Amino acid sequence: MGAARAKAVFRTPTPEDGLKVWELVEDTPGLDTNSPYAYVLWFRDFADCSLVATVDDEIVGFLTGYRRPEEPETYFVWQTAVSPRHGIPFLGVKLFEEAAERQRARGARFVEASVSAENRSILMVLRQYARRRGAEITEQLLFPAELLGDGHHDEILQRIGPLAADEPAPAPHVTTDTTPASVKETAA
Repeated sequence: MGAARAKAVFRTPTPEDGLKVWELVEDTPGLDTNSPYAYVLWFRDFADCSLVATVDDEIVGFLTGYRRPEEPETYFVWQTAVSPRHGIPFLGVKLFEEAAERQRARGARFVEASVSAENRSILMVLRQYARRRGAEITEQLLFPAELLGDGHHDEILQRIGPLAADEPAPAPHVTTDTTPASVKETAA
């Protein structure tokens, strides 16, 4: 099957996926690296909030997330990456939307993610999702760089919501958003 005709399958990860996901993280510039054990453990304890994308049983993308214990209606997306050679347009967008919609169907009213202010592609994905869901997106400092050490950037919390639980999401439509980043934005 040619790369242009490849189709990703989204599935719940298992601990056996941990090492492959760790290898993908190691090959993805800009991602914080964790131990392989962290991913194996994550896929045991938080598998129902995470996804892997496969093509012909090869992991080509992943997303880790969890429901916040003190705010069970909030789904936090922790880390995501896709292989640059997967050949599937907008795979990262599709992975995020599938994970967020699964959690929304399970009662999540808010989706959170922390990102660098310079990560325009992820910010665009979050804004587009908020816009399609008719939800507000707010931004605030989650962790200042000095808490994270070794030249790490500030982690800026993006919070989307509230999300309506009773209506299906509109069909995904990907566009380019050229709106500059702001401190607080209300989705159109």
